Amino acid sequence: MSRLIPHHASPPSIADLDTIAAAAFAEIPEELRRHVADVLIRVEDFPDEDVEREMELESPFDLLGLYRGSAMDIHAFGGVPGSVDMILLYRRPILDYWCETGEDLSSLVRHVLIHEIGHHFGLSDDDMSRIEDEV
Repeated sequence: MSRLIPHHASPPSIADLDTIAAAAFAEIPEELRRHVADVLIRVEDFPDEDVEREMELESPFDLLGLYRGSAMDIHAFGGVPGSVDMILLYRRPILDYWCETGEDLSSLVRHVLIHEIGHHFGLSDDDMSRIEDEV
């Protein structure tokens, strides 16, 4: 997937991260992808002030992504009326993390995307950490 990232004179844009996220989503196995087909994936520069406050962030750079919506277990009982399931990827924190770690940007975006999909399935951060430790 790294071939999708063009060489930049400036940092990758929101559109670039959209492209990377779409490619990462396409690589997720179909049996998982079909359960999140209706989840909107959106890239924004930073979390908004409400998210910063709700999550008690020390800095807007502390959050790479966020799942906003109802977990699948809640959907099984009719969901929350009018809610839109959405995965938000935060460009500036992702790019900072990418620069600090040297990790492949496509792999990083894929990791954040899969992490947020885990929240769609109702998994907590602790659940996902345990799963990642087992792999």
